[in-house]
Amino acid sequence: MKRRMLRGGLLAAAAIVVLALPAGSLYYEYNSGASCARCHEIRKNYDAWHASSHRDVSCGACHGEITTFDPGFHLGNLRRLVQHVRQGFTDPVRLGTRDIPRLMERCRSCHRQEFAQWQSGAHSATYRRLFLDDKHNHQRLLMDDCLRCHGMHFEGGIRDLVAPVDSKGPWRLLRPELAEQPAIPCLSCHQVHREGELLPKSVRPVEKSAAKQAAKQEVLRPSVGLFDRREQKHFAVELLPMPVMRDGERALKISPDTRQALCYQCHAPEASRLVGSGDDRTPVGVHEGLSCLACHLKHGQQTRASCATCHPRLSNCGIDVEKMDTTFVNTASGHNIHTVKCLDCHPKGIPKKRAEQAERHTPAS
Repeated sequence: MKRRMLRGGLLAAAAIVVLALPAGSLYYEYNSGASCARCHEIRKNYDAWHASSHRDVSCGACHGEITTFDPGFHLGNLRRLVQHVRQGFTDPVRLGTRDIPRLMERCRSCHRQEFAQWQSGAHSATYRRLFLDDKHNHQRLLMDDCLRCHGMHFEGGIRDLVAPVDSKGPWRLLRPELAEQPAIPCLSCHQVHREGELLPKSVRPVEKSAAKQAAKQEVLRPSVGLFDRREQKHFAVELLPMPVMRDGERALKISPDTRQALCYQCHAPEASRLVGSGDDRTPVGVHEGLSCLACHLKHGQQTRASCATCHPRLSNCGIDVEKMDTTFVNTASGHNIHTVKCLDCHPKGIPKKRAEQAERHTPAS
């Protein structure tokens, strides 16, 4: 009898737990997210979403719904509901390291092409690849500043992530569940709740007004901005500084493309401000003044076909420009795309354009 009562009590407790798990989700989802805004700790995020370019996307589409099958999601909502009742919530509410993969799946559901490009590029590197790299860790000591670019959303310092922190190794992740998680997720460069207009549907412009339509096209999305782990907030591109650099004693010309300000936050020169120092890759020589995004795809960073964008398939010397010994083939190349100068190919002097070549390119009257 006692055993039967115990079993019945356990079943009743299990049923209560199963029913309680989605309770928090039901509370937050009710009335299309409006109930979320009743909580003062969420009101600020709700108002930001309401003015953002994602305002036509419901809260549940990104944060999960009552029908979400992941028990961890409902357990998290229940935990937050209990914290709210007990007034033990931290303000403002921030995403944790474990929340990032779930939210990225929501990004992927709408931005499939951008996600695929990012996934095939260098910025999709995982915590394992970045922090357990033997060659790098033997040459440079891991430090907290590594997380400024590689692990912006990690909660803690480098000693909470990797052990030992030395140049001998062997190294291991103290959070093994992060091994295959991307260390530079979408939220490193995009603020989902950034104020902005909805993305308009692409309409083929009338031929006469094509130039006017092109002039009105946006250069970047409102969401673009850097997440600073020290401040725990995003900074819009227009607020990010552009470096002033030198090529020797000469002031270097830099593209006015404002999107580059985001690149420079991680790919920056050293305090000497010399071009090419530190992680800087600003072009000099014949490509000086070009934007990073003139050659690098913004999400995948691939550059394979970038030469053919500006140059004919065959160069003046008869070599296929996409097969020349440039950076993407050999970083020690004398024709490094970031540093190549006219004299690298013409050591005896730059030849003058022949008269017949000039005439050939002169339009007929």
